[in-house]
Amino acid sequence: MKKLIIHGDPGLRKGGRIEYDGDEYEVFAVARQGDWHGPDRPQLWCTIGQEDEEETFKRQDYIPIHLDTEDVEAEAVTVLRERGEPSAEA
Repeated sequence: MKKLIIHGDPGLRKGGRIEYDGDEYEVFAVARQGDWHGPDRPQLWCTIGQEDEEETFKRQDYIPIHLDTEDVEAEAVTVLRERGEPSAEA
């Protein structure tokens, strides 16, 4: 699991799937920054990981400040699935 800061908005939302740096990742969380004040284009602060790490994310069984953090331009990320499927419980 890691943090990925994406400069720009490639159309990604929570529950999506991306390809980055040759690997595929699930997107567990997205925080959009910079809409009102800040850089001239938005930043997406994402928590990403492999499918088997989703339960660890949901249980919050990790320390967020200890996750590796990388930042990339939106063009370096390929969106494979824009967002998760709507929950049947909702």
